[in-house]
Amino acid sequence: MNLTYIILAVLAGGVLWAIVAYNSFIKLINRTKEAWSDIDVQLKRRYDLIPNLMETVKGYAKHESSVFTEVTEARAKATQVHIDPSNITPAQIAAMSGAESALSQSLGKLLAVAEAYPDVKANQNFLSLQAELSDTENKIQAARRFYNGNVRDLNIAVESFPSNLIAKMFNFMKQEFFEVEEDTQREPVKVSF
Repeated sequence: MNLTYIILAVLAGGVLWAIVAYNSFIKLINRTKEAWSDIDVQLKRRYDLIPNLMETVKGYAKHESSVFTEVTEARAKATQVHIDPSNITPAQIAAMSGAESALSQSLGKLLAVAEAYPDVKANQNFLSLQAELSDTENKIQAARRFYNGNVRDLNIAVESFPSNLIAKMFNFMKQEFFEVEEDTQREPVKVSF
């Protein structure tokens, strides 16, 4: 009779552990989705600021049309990349990361053009938009760190024993980090006059 209780206790403990592990995965996945949603909100804010910033600079730097075209095209490509938070794939992360890298590079060129025109730098609207863009960039970086931290926690749980048994049983998969794609993105923007 004592052996029966021991076996039942072990089975109950195993079932309880499986439930806790499963719920932990659900929590990690939902945190990762929430973190991606934070990135998405900040990227939308950035996309909305860019046309206003460009219009302000355009008024002063009419002959810099190639930079405006490049920013417009990069923004269009970045806004076309859609990621479904419930099914984030490595290909989607790579596409978003590449589009964001191209947009960041073109924005750097736009700001470099603006720096070359003292009237633009003194324009209150430009200064306000530039401050908002800078704030948005900081929020995007914070959202990326939050997302990557949640992806790290999920990936550790997927790979660690014994939680990897539950991950395999319920098909919980590792997620991709949202990182800078190109080495040139790690370098500061060079401004030359």
